[in-house]
This record gives sequence, C-alpha cells and structure tokens, in this order.
Amino acid sequence: MTAIERYAAPQSLDEALGILQQDEVTILAGGTDLMPQTKAGRIGFKPTLMNIGRVAGLKGVTLDGQHLRIGALTTISELLRDPLIAQHAPVLAEACDHFASDQIRNAGTLGGNINNASPAGDTLVPLIVLDAEVELASKPNGSVTTRRMPLAEFFTGPGRTKRAANELLTAVRIPLPKPGHVARFYKFGTRPALDISTISIGIAGIKRDGALTDTRVAFGAVAPTPVRAPRTEAALEGRRLNAEAIEAAADAARDEVSPIDDVRASAWYRKELIHNMTRRMLDHVAHA
Repeated sequence: MTAIERYAAPQSLDEALGILQQDEVTILAGGTDLMPQTKAGRIGFKPTLMNIGRVAGLKGVTLDGQHLRIGALTTISELLRDPLIAQHAPVLAEACDHFASDQIRNAGTLGGNINNASPAGDTLVPLIVLDAEVELASKPNGSVTTRRMPLAEFFTGPGRTKRAANELLTAVRIPLPKPGHVARFYKFGTRPALDISTISIGIAGIKRDGALTDTRVAFGAVAPTPVRAPRTEAALEGRRLNAEAIEAAADAARDEVSPIDDVRASAWYRKELIHNMTRRMLDHVAHA
C-alpha cells in the first residue's frame, strides 16, 4: 500500500479539479466503501488523499429543465427524504430504503456508490432503468470541462468505470418521467437492507392500456457490472401485461443473465430468483 504523502480538502470544484490534474489522487467522500476496502488491502491509497466533502455545489437535488440533478455528495439519507425524489423518482428512494444501516446512509453518498462500481450497488439498478446520466468534470486545459454519459455505459467491471483519473463525478441527471411512468425495484438478500444484494431487479416503462412501452429492465449482482436486459425489454415492449407476456418476459430474464456461484448464492439459484421475482414484479405492475 502506498503511503499518503499529501492530504487535500478543496472547497471549490475548480480547486479539486486542479489537484486531480496534477497528481495521483484517491478521492474521499463518505468513506463508507473506501475505508473498509483500504483496510482490507483490496485497494491502496495514492500519494494524495483528497477529501471532497467541502467542495461547494456537489450536494442536493434540484430541477434542471426537464431533468432532476442530484449532486454527487448527496447522501443516501438525504435522497430518502427528498421531496423531488419522492415525486419524480420514487423507485430510487425505494432502493435507498434497502441500503445498509442508518449510520452508513448518513455518510454514504450517491457519487460514492456509483464510483465504487459494485455489480451489487443498490442505487445503480434503479438509476439505470430511470435512464440516468453521470456528469463528469475535468480541467485539462485550465478551464472546467464537463461531459455526460449514460450510467448504463459507465461501468467496465467490478470497481472499474470510464471515469478518467483527472475527472470528478459531479452529479447524476435523471429525465423527468412521462405521464404513465411506472418503476419498481426489488432486492434479495438474507436481510432486507444490511446484506449485499444476492440479486436486484429494476423495471420501468410507460404503462398505457395495460401495456408497457419505453421499457427498461436492469439486473444487479448477476454479472461483473449492473446490466440492462435488452432481450427481456424486447419481450415486454408494447405487449399487454397478461399472463403469457409476463411468463415470456420472466423466461427471457432467466436466460439473459449469467451469474456466478459465490458465498451468497449459486448461479442456478440466482437465475431462478431472477425468473420468479421478475414475474412477481410484472404481475404487480399489471394489477397496479
């Protein structure tokens, strides 16, 4: 493990991006993922440890045109209580309600949960079915530059993302839902919140005349990254949610995932959970 040579606590985005541009930096926000992983030796500190907790403008939920903008430092507890999230993205609040303990929710941030890039990250599946984008800022030529990327394309493997070393994840943007939008989240673990997900499922779409359109389905903990499920989405798109369509979608979901055996469950069990819980969620959507 590399010894920390410098500690930085910038108070502005410009200052934080300047530090990222000049040095090898470990970014600290809530620390609820970083500290256990460094203590366990799974990751090491870089020469500079930068605490971004005081950087202005990285907290809170706001309306930005036709989008919700969630600052990267917004904590899980704040998301759970936020009225804009309750109004426009209740499925995200539902996932936050299944997120660890109160102590971790009070410190853990949305940006940290995304950058940790766990395939079982609790907020990732609902954000993917909400078509969320990440906002990444950098200062390559002396001025702040921002780019956006669909969250579904952000992850490259466990603990790995497309964020460049000189970039800071500043926010998440979610398009405001259209009329008729429905979304559901399900997480299975031995305990409802404190356990890491054995599997998680997100389903969203526009429900009209008993059918779903603009369908989004995503799964967690069944691949090296959280994943969208295009074959399951195709099985649902535009079809009335009757028993035949629901069973076809549940079959497609089971066949589409490729989980592994690990200490939490076997691959076979995960596939059966995906099949059975997808069917149950769609049945609830059909009768809502």
